[in-house]
Amino acid sequence: MTDLSIQIAGHKYANPVWLASGTCAYGRELADYFPLSSLGAIVTKTITLEPRLGHPSPRVFETPSGMLNAIGLQNDGIRDFISNKIKFLGQHRADLIVNIAGKSISEYCQLCEQLTGISDIISAIELNMSCPNVSNGLEFSKNAELAEQLVKMARKSTHLPLIAKLSPNVSNIVEIAQAVEQGGADAISMINTLVGMAVDIETFKPRLSNVTGGLSGPAIKPVALAMVYRTYQQIKIPIIGIGGIMNYKDAIEFMLCGAQAVQVGTANFVNPMASIEILNGMQNWLQEKGYDSPSEIVGKVEA
Repeated sequence: MTDLSIQIAGHKYANPVWLASGTCAYGRELADYFPLSSLGAIVTKTITLEPRLGHPSPRVFETPSGMLNAIGLQNDGIRDFISNKIKFLGQHRADLIVNIAGKSISEYCQLCEQLTGISDIISAIELNMSCPNVSNGLEFSKNAELAEQLVKMARKSTHLPLIAKLSPNVSNIVEIAQAVEQGGADAISMINTLVGMAVDIETFKPRLSNVTGGLSGPAIKPVALAMVYRTYQQIKIPIIGIGGIMNYKDAIEFMLCGAQAVQVGTANFVNPMASIEILNGMQNWLQEKGYDSPSEIVGKVEA
């Protein structure tokens, strides 16, 4: 069978299908459906230095071909993650990527330092450099100079591979990608959610308590594909594609546009087995086409 393993930042992942941050919590919910070690990696929900309550309800709303969310990075903080959450993930022998966010560069660095202390369990750190539904901080992905500075300082705080997660809510995402590459990022994940809104015409009120939220799902896939394609032409570090991947054909599209791996997000809410079905579909497609490795199709779109 086609060998699905890939290498990113010197680490060998079993396959290129990962669970996206914020869509699988810490993996416990999906562990009832399939072995977590079946997937290439699990990206945890965002961890912050101190616990966050997040936004009040309503904070999720279904839209045509997608969903809006304004969870507000609810989590129990880094100390609880290390004390209580990490043990479960370690038992399942899945490659673990920890997504982190801070209100300052100093907070990111502190998080990196603490995670380095358990680096035997962690494969990489994903820097959540933007979140469209949090008002304080998290604007690091909107300015190339600030993005580079964040990655550069985080790089000094850990030896773990750093994946910079980029926002699509910018005028030139390629410029930001080049900046984080210059700062020392080992890879880029893109894209985060687009800013969106919905209104109840009976009450005249926004559907979300935060008014706006992050739009994800199939509706954003064309935007994500274009951004991955453009960015792939201009950088040398790997790209992990995100945005509306619902089946193996979507995943293949991202790889053809330049992604070495993909993260499955909104599909998990619709079908808990989505990532496994995508993985199996990708395996069959590559084998039928005669490819020995998924790396053979990365960036091969004939544009």
